[in-house]
Amino acid sequence: MELDRAAAICTADAGDGFVWLGVVEPGPEELEEIQERFGLHDLAVEDAQSFHLRPKVEQYEDDEKVLFVVLRTARYDDEREEVDFGEVSVFLSDRFVITVRQGVASDLHGARLRLERRPELLAEGPGGVLWAILDKVVDDYAPVVEGLERDIEEVEKTVFSGAAAPTERIYLLRREATDFYRAVHPLLGPLDGMERGAYDVVGPGLRHFFRDVVDHLKLVDEEVVAQRDLLAIILQANMAVVSVAQNEISVRQNETARQLTLIATIFLPLTFITGFFGQNFGWLVEHTSSFWAFALIGVGSLAISAFVLYFGITRYQEHQAPLSGGRGPGG
Repeated sequence: MELDRAAAICTADAGDGFVWLGVVEPGPEELEEIQERFGLHDLAVEDAQSFHLRPKVEQYEDDEKVLFVVLRTARYDDEREEVDFGEVSVFLSDRFVITVRQGVASDLHGARLRLERRPELLAEGPGGVLWAILDKVVDDYAPVVEGLERDIEEVEKTVFSGAAAPTERIYLLRREATDFYRAVHPLLGPLDGMERGAYDVVGPGLRHFFRDVVDHLKLVDEEVVAQRDLLAIILQANMAVVSVAQNEISVRQNETARQLTLIATIFLPLTFITGFFGQNFGWLVEHTSSFWAFALIGVGSLAISAFVLYFGITRYQEHQAPLSGGRGPGG
């Protein structure tokens, strides 16, 4: 159907039908043409061309009441293990429904086929279309919850097994969960209003259908909140595991440095003695020419100094150990 024909049906005085127009990532010229034909508000058209962090519902009352709904869609990519977000903007009046999809959005073809098999819902007019769209978008949230749950279980097993998980991975998961929460939670208020009949486009016959969508959305919202809290705990636990690993490395480094310091301390006087007797003065050469002089003065002095230093360091460490590990008053 041509755009002029669709607009003529909506503006005709006779007849009680409506038009559902679906647009995917339109350009400014295309949206401007649609705006002229159907009399859409400038602010609503401007919002339909940009991404929003939160869903919203606005009522524009010019020549014709138009309900503007922004929905955040979500899809879990199994290959990349990431969540992709999109957007569906919906313009509703008594005679038309216009959907504008941006980015990775839910395919509404299945929603249209499902609605066509329910004549009683089609008889409700554009409100029935809004229910079909909302039901499709909310149902598509379930695979996202399951995908995030699998990713969280993986990092949870890694962290609580005592191994450190990549902190960046946990942070990205929590950011995805936060973005998903922003797409889900703000929709509860508008859907609750539709269920209670706050908008004229939703007739009494549709309210129990919207109640079912609200129930599914509340379940998703509770799951997302629990996932955010769990990721916060996992992030803290992972930082603790990383801190313990760093402490163990520091202890090993300190032990290695202590041993090297002990060896260097023992060899310091030995180096002095060997350096002293290695001087080529005549007196030293003449008086240390026998084997016993070499054994007593050379080797003996080295052995005695090494033993004295080792014995002194050992006694010092034994004396310091009870002081460092003792309990204070009242302990």
